[in-house]
Amino acid sequence: MRSVLRLHDDENRLLKALPAEDFALLRPHLQPAALLRGDVLFEAVDDIEHVYFPQSGVVSLVTLMRDGSSVEAGTIGREGGVGMIVGAGSRQAATRGVVQIPGRARRIEVARFRAALERSAPLRDLVHRYTEALLAQVLQSVACNALHSVEQRFCRWLLTCRDRTGSDVIPLTQEAVAEMLGVQRTTVTAAARALQDQGLIRYRRGLIECVDVAGLQETSCECYQVVRSRFEQLLPLTYEDAPSA
Repeated sequence: MRSVLRLHDDENRLLKALPAEDFALLRPHLQPAALLRGDVLFEAVDDIEHVYFPQSGVVSLVTLMRDGSSVEAGTIGREGGVGMIVGAGSRQAATRGVVQIPGRARRIEVARFRAALERSAPLRDLVHRYTEALLAQVLQSVACNALHSVEQRFCRWLLTCRDRTGSDVIPLTQEAVAEMLGVQRTTVTAAARALQDQGLIRYRRGLIECVDVAGLQETSCECYQVVRSRFEQLLPLTYEDAPSA
């Protein structure tokens, strides 16, 4: 019978889901890495050199336009891995990977990660399930960005960051939120003011506190729950100790 790895509560949920003997294939090659706000882990079309497993913080997958505008396609925290898609194909990145909320991670060279994949069926299964969940998030984001209001999208994004960090207080500026939502800063300012007036959030420079989580869920579009349900189905440890509403 396979033993299950027991890690600290702040450990990455994918690593925590691996049987101990399969994690042992990765353990010697995992190195600690600081995730500093604004760090670019890779650019679109770059060859990805490392796979990152965040223990805290948030990394955004950002799609860039020729005119310099951008929008977030995916949000990755302690539930996932950044660059894991290289295990299934090309090493070339399709998006920019940038740190939005600082934290810590473990990282492994792509060649070492692929070697472990070849030897471990549980790791391959985990990568496939995570890739499916992340794709669901990306596709839902496409629909959300096209169909839903900035206020709804803002709520969805705050709830997602709350899940990914395990905290009600999210260290983000309005400029960063505007970049992730693909809108002007003034638009985010108006949405933040409306949410604060409703008692849903408390905003002070550089920090957004989720005060009324149930209210945020009610104000958010259905996209938050659709993505959350998909992760719960495919990766049950994702919300193991997430803060309650």
